[in-house]
Parts: sequence; C-alpha cells; structure tokens
Amino acid sequence: MDTSNPAILVNGNLLPTHVRKRVRTVIQVLNSDRGSVIGKSTDDQQLVIKGSPPSTPLTKFVEVIGIADSDKSIQAEIWTNFGDNFDASSFNQLCQLANGEYQHLFL
Repeated sequence: MDTSNPAILVNGNLLPTHVRKRVRTVIQVLNSDRGSVIGKSTDDQQLVIKGSPPSTPLTKFVEVIGIADSDKSIQAEIWTNFGDNFDASSFNQLCQLANGEYQHLFL
C-alpha cells in the first residue's frame, strides 16, 4: 500500500476542515453527468464531485479520493464503486475516529 500521499477520511461535516487537502469519502450517487456527480454524503450532506467518473457505470455508493476544493466539493482523482449496500453509520463513526483522538492511526 502506498502511504506517501495519504487521504484523510471525511464525511460532509468534516470536509470544510480539510479544504485543499487530499481526502477520501463515500457518497450515495444522486445524479451524474459528464463533468461531475452530485452525491449525498453518509451524514446526509450534498456534495459535488468534480471530474469525469470512470467509463463503467457507477453503483449506488462510490468511494472518491481527491482534493477538497471547497466545503462542499471534491476534485476526484480516484473513483471506486462500493456496490448498492453500504453502512453509512459505521463510516461516520470511522470518520470521527480518524479525525479525533485516533487520528495518528490513520495518517
């Protein structure tokens, strides 16, 4: 695993604290067009994912790694389909741990 350029785990509420940093999150895809995807974060925030999604169809839940370019948008570098079932509550708990007292374990 490449650890030279880590991405911070975020949900919608944590994204504004990491603008201009490399982040990773999971969204539920709401709408997709050629240059962006509108998604709902696991804590029910609407996010805009900029950049062209992969040529394969997106599943309901997608992990995105990229640069947070505003408090509600990410410029995507990597897209990973996570399927049609995803435990949003567990991911939110993971985001809290990764940005709290256990941050040193994640970066």
